[in-house]
Amino acid sequence: MGAADEPMGGRGWTVVGLALASMLAAAPAAARSPKPIAGTAAYYSKGYHGLTASGARYDPNKFTCAHRTLPFGTHVRVTDVRTHRSVVVTVNDRGPFTKGRVIDLSLAAAKELHMLDRGVIRVTAAIQ
Repeated sequence: MGAADEPMGGRGWTVVGLALASMLAAAPAAARSPKPIAGTAAYYSKGYHGLTASGARYDPNKFTCAHRTLPFGTHVRVTDVRTHRSVVVTVNDRGPFTKGRVIDLSLAAAKELHMLDRGVIRVTAAIQ
C-alpha cells in the first residue's frame, strides 16, 4: 500500500492543520474571550459638558465611558461588584488618569448602577 492508497498521507494532515490554523487566526477578536477588567470606577461630574477624546461632545444622558486603551466604539458591560447591577457602555473617551481606576462612566451609566451616592465603586468590566 503506497502513500496514494493511504486515507490521509503526511501532506494531507499538513493541509488540514494549515486550514484549521488559518480559520482560528481569522476568527473575529470579539469571539475570543478577553480577560475581564477589574478595579474601581468613577463618573463624570454633573457639570461637565466638554468634548471627549473621540471628538464627540459628552452627553450625560448617553451610556458612554472613558478607558485608557480600548478602541473607541467598544461596548463594555460594567458590573458593580457589590450590587451586581450592570450596564453596557460605549468607549468614547480616554482616561481615567487616577491610579487604581479602570473606567470613568457617564452620568446616565452611574445612575443606572445606583452609584451617585457612593462616587467610586468596585467593578468588573467585560468587552461585549
